[in-house]
This record gives sequence, C-alpha cells and structure tokens, in this order.
Amino acid sequence: MPKTESNPITLGTRAPDFVLSDANGAEFSLKDFADSPALLVAFISNRCPFVVLIREALAQFARDYAGQGLAVVAINSNDAEAHPEETLERLGIEAKTYGYDFPYLKDETQNVAKAYGAACTPDFFLYDGERRLAYHGQFDDARPGNGKDVTGVDLRAAVEAVLKGSPAAAAQVPSIGCNIKWTAGNEPSWFSTAA
Repeated sequence: MPKTESNPITLGTRAPDFVLSDANGAEFSLKDFADSPALLVAFISNRCPFVVLIREALAQFARDYAGQGLAVVAINSNDAEAHPEETLERLGIEAKTYGYDFPYLKDETQNVAKAYGAACTPDFFLYDGERRLAYHGQFDDARPGNGKDVTGVDLRAAVEAVLKGSPAAAAQVPSIGCNIKWTAGNEPSWFSTAA
C-alpha cells in the first residue's frame, strides 16, 4: 500500500488561520478555539486505511481530553470530485457514525492543507496555548496489517506534556498515511507522484 510521511515542520511554528465549514454549514476558524490551552488540528480522510484503523480511537482520544482543555478539529482536504466519498455530506455521515464530537471541516480549496504543510492522512498538528506547534508526529505505531494495538500513546504523551505547560518530546516519529488527494494542477511543491 503506498504511503506518505508527514512533512518536517519546525516546532514553534504558529498555527495558520482558517475559515472552514462542517456538513451542517457551521463555520469554524482558529479563534473559535482560543480559550483552549491546547489545540489538535488533524488532517484526516474517510477512506484512507491508515485513518480507518484509528478513527474510533481518535474519537475516544478527543473525548478523553476534552475535559482537560484539549480542543480538536479535523480537516478533510481531499479532492471530493475525484473521490466522492470525501464530500462535505459524507464528512457529516462519518462524524456521526464514528462519534466525532469535534468539528470535521472540508478544505475544498486545499489552501488550508497547503498553509499547514499537511502531506498525509492522518497528519497531526498539536499546538500549545499560544498556538505554536508543539508536536507533529504519529498517533502511535499501529499501521494497517502490522498487528499493533491502536493506543494513541505518542499523541497522548504530547498532549499531556502541553497541558502541563511542558514541551513535548523532542524526538517525534512522523505520521504515515495516504497522501492528500490533491486536485489535478493544485499539487503543492513538496508533493511527489511517487508517493
């Protein structure tokens, strides 16, 4: 199965702003999460096996930390015309089916994915209270077919550090997943068709 690794992004980088809608037409931007001491921006998909493997655990993860101050927002940047299972309507179905209690937003122009440097699904960006990047790595080391339990151990450790006001571990294993499905002609400079 082809796989893509997340791009290296400098820790401390500020979170780019966005204005995106969910399947119910509600708009969200970075300022909607301003009161949260930590924010996880997760680029995900409805179809990628790497996301399918962790989606229920991700929903539980968000519930586990919601009361502790972690805000979660998921973004789908895949080309919905070429991949109809990635439409805004299907995002709403996915969120309801798998218990996403967080906004699941559609990045139709793919500009938000480009601004963040998102390369794959899943691709996790954890920001501290000042919205500086604290962690950009894997959920855990479970992958489709490798038989490892989905625990979210890597991301959990990072969230717990940020919520305590400590830096996340300096050694961060990149996330691996399906490449974002770029609209033809809209591919970013870092995208390789070999992925």
